[in-house]
Amino acid sequence: MEIDGIISAIVIGIVIGVLGRLVVPGRQRIGILWTILVGIIAALVGSAIAAAFDVADTNGVDWVEWLIQIGLAALGVAALDRSKARR
Repeated sequence: MEIDGIISAIVIGIVIGVLGRLVVPGRQRIGILWTILVGIIAALVGSAIAAAFDVADTNGVDWVEWLIQIGLAALGVAALDRSKARR
């Protein structure tokens, strides 16, 4: 992966992480760095899932891929928040 790919993954991860955090109701007890990390992982895994179902490359905006990524980020934020709450 080249440097522009890494930078774009980080930027997309930030957006996906924040959107995933907005989807989860209530206050989350995780920091912004955890949100960004969850977003980056959700963006990468969501892209792989979208590619597996052949919905990653469409004409125009890839809405299905974005929804998968945001859903994964919301699940990740909620799971991380629950694990932090138990400590």
